[in-house]
Amino acid sequence: MEDVALTAQAQAWLAEDPDPDTREELARLIDTGDHTELAARFGGTLQFGTAGLRGELGAGPMRMNRSVVIRAAAGLAAYLKKQGVPHGDDTAGLVVIGYDARHKSETFATDTAAVLTGAGLRAAVLNRPLPTPVLAFAIRHLGAVAGVEVTASHNPPRDNGYKVYLGDGSQIVPPADAGIAAEIEAVASLAAVPRPTEGWETLDDTVLDAYLARTDAVLAKDSPRTARTVYTAMHGVGKDVLLAAFARAGFPAPDLVAEQAEPDPDFPTVAFPNPEEPGAMDLAFAKARETDPDLVIANDPDADRCAAAVKDGADWRMLRGDEVGALLAAHLVRRGATGTFAESIVSSSLLGRIAEKAGLPYEETLTGFKWIARVEGLRYGYEEALGYCVDPDGVRDKDGITAALLLTELASDLKADGRTLLDLLDDLAVEHGLHATDQLSVRVQDLGVIASAMRRLRDQPPTELAGLRITTAEDLTRGTEKLPPTDGLRYTLDGARVVVRPSGTEPKLKCYLEVVIPVAAKAGLPEARARATALLERIKRDLAEAAGI
Repeated sequence: MEDVALTAQAQAWLAEDPDPDTREELARLIDTGDHTELAARFGGTLQFGTAGLRGELGAGPMRMNRSVVIRAAAGLAAYLKKQGVPHGDDTAGLVVIGYDARHKSETFATDTAAVLTGAGLRAAVLNRPLPTPVLAFAIRHLGAVAGVEVTASHNPPRDNGYKVYLGDGSQIVPPADAGIAAEIEAVASLAAVPRPTEGWETLDDTVLDAYLARTDAVLAKDSPRTARTVYTAMHGVGKDVLLAAFARAGFPAPDLVAEQAEPDPDFPTVAFPNPEEPGAMDLAFAKARETDPDLVIANDPDADRCAAAVKDGADWRMLRGDEVGALLAAHLVRRGATGTFAESIVSSSLLGRIAEKAGLPYEETLTGFKWIARVEGLRYGYEEALGYCVDPDGVRDKDGITAALLLTELASDLKADGRTLLDLLDDLAVEHGLHATDQLSVRVQDLGVIASAMRRLRDQPPTELAGLRITTAEDLTRGTEKLPPTDGLRYTLDGARVVVRPSGTEPKLKCYLEVVIPVAAKAGLPEARARATALLERIKRDLAEAAGI
């Protein structure tokens, strides 16, 4: 883009920017003639997709800011009205809005409420920063036609996002995303978007109380409630709701990681506020060494994910998302759960074996709870990125609060028998084979690196990895009998599986690896685990070479 045209575009944006912070920032870039930075902000638009919007805070159409959010809300309102949602009178459709504690989240939520109200819809905003699953619950509980959650989940502090749900309480999927995106594109200027200063409702704690009451359905009546926990909210919004849920259930009050207990949008103790990232759990482990609990639990900042750690030998280690997914599934089976068990294609195939042994229906979906939540007859769904849906009738999305409750109930059950979560994992490995998973994840500055790696794998597909022959290679852009098209590759090997896909929410190429090794008895587990670890490392190395990363 030529410098003159770029500056003119930036000045036009500046003229209608409603936020003094981004106006000041943009004016400074224009005044200093920083065309490199202006090009980064005006070289396109932040794309609205199935994850809604997510990006770095700042001025311009390639950043998250009030101008972008107002356009997104106007597009959502126009889409809902075109879908026949009543508007303009007492029958107008209700949209519920929630938000986390990140920078600008409350402002973005208020802007959304104003735009929806100006469009003739009813808007109701949760009264303070609350977990994303509370918003997902509120949509169904209040009979809303849609919901918006302002959050960037576990992204870095500089990011924020905008997640859209429809009236079934599930995140949007195609073609709704494209329909909303088209309406956003049609917004000519902010001046054309009515934004009254009042007219929407601020909800009280009644909705949160109803969510907490619903958590009663997660646990079995008269189950043990003795497991002691250490808990970290990872500087997010989970603490108060989780503590209330644990108190209601009768569990011992968790020992808190004080340094991470309160919301802080700068996430000062972690490089990335994601329990999976190296170092993020260090403070929780330190607390566990002090208090010797039965279990360590972590939520991500918007508390829709749940991580767990256990004592393994002399110290603590994180359980993989696939391990927690299998543990919760086995617990539900033991409790007599009925209905469909579902997971994304990047999660461990162990869930399918557990469901098959129990005589339960099983489904695989594309990555993301927007797909898992739509499985017919869903009873339990999970994906390896620490997301678990254990009460789909209450929350049709991943929920880190109810998952923590169910996992703590399982730990209490096992504790009553003198056993641990690791003992149950051993049992599952002997019964179904050792399912070992790992991930090759590459964070990039240049998204072209990801496109190049995917192109290389398609143009020069590997025929074997770690000496294992690839028996089936699927390009998922073509879809399958059961899956709609997506940008991904899936390889089936002799005793292993690999899925490669670009992340939908972060600048990462993600490769999901699994090996399955039969185990005759518990005594054979150490050798099987060592073999699996070595095999996963070889697959990782060979795959990185094949992808050129």
